[in-house]
Amino acid sequence: MIHLVDASVYIFRAYYSMPPDMVDRDGNSAHAVFGFARFLGDLIERAKPSYLAVAFDESLTTSFRNRIDPSYKANREPAPPDLKLQFEGCREFCRHLGVAHFGSGEYEADDIIGTLHAKLRREGIASTVVTRDKDLAQLICEGDTYWNYTENLRLQYDDIEAHFGVAPERYADYLALTGDAVDNIKGVPGVGPKTAAALLKEFVSLEELYDNLDLVARLPIRGASKLPEKLLTHRDAAFLARRLTEIVRDAPIEATREDLRLAQPNRAALDEFFDRHQFGPMLRRQSERLAALQSTVRSA
Repeated sequence: MIHLVDASVYIFRAYYSMPPDMVDRDGNSAHAVFGFARFLGDLIERAKPSYLAVAFDESLTTSFRNRIDPSYKANREPAPPDLKLQFEGCREFCRHLGVAHFGSGEYEADDIIGTLHAKLRREGIASTVVTRDKDLAQLICEGDTYWNYTENLRLQYDDIEAHFGVAPERYADYLALTGDAVDNIKGVPGVGPKTAAALLKEFVSLEELYDNLDLVARLPIRGASKLPEKLLTHRDAAFLARRLTEIVRDAPIEATREDLRLAQPNRAALDEFFDRHQFGPMLRRQSERLAALQSTVRSA
């Protein structure tokens, strides 16, 4: 089992929930770094993983999805300058802690996780995806776990449909129909979550749905008589949305299973890091425990 961590979710949470008066020696904000470091250390102590990878988002405007549709995520405000600086601090912490971490201007963190998940799946290794981003539910296969760490919500493959409305393999199609306001993806106007879920119980994919529009009007779905026209009118939007919502599984990431093995923390580098960020004793004590834990795990 490997744990694949969606870093941005937890960095943003720390940024908006931790006291903003924490600063490093140079007076730069450090509260998001502290919150992320505490989260990652707690996760390792709790899960005791042998393999762990952290995926970072690097840009809102440079991914391949922005070339497909310039309006993709155009509704989002840029990250505050003090938060951008702290993202690099979070990556530095991963490096000193001995945690594999990845980022790309071309691919989002979701795609990095999707690619690592697929690589390991081919080797027969299941994954725990640590996130609260619903989009990553589409990756979950038999044996995997979707773990919303903040709410301590763990979902297995058979739980995804009950929680999110559709099975994992249909989730990108589901978002293609409903759209996703968070990412500025329009989808098909007038098709909400219940309607999309009902359609994807009848048809296994967006392609099969559009190949059988003549059957849609007869389905026991509220407003079914008008659905074929809506779907046909917005066909291009639906397939564009699917290109945007589908997670990439083959990004050019060179990483073997051994590259993802949790390494021994660099205690000297961590001490300098904590000094520079003016962090107190809590994270130092935790790093000592993590070093002991890793010694135990690697010798087992």
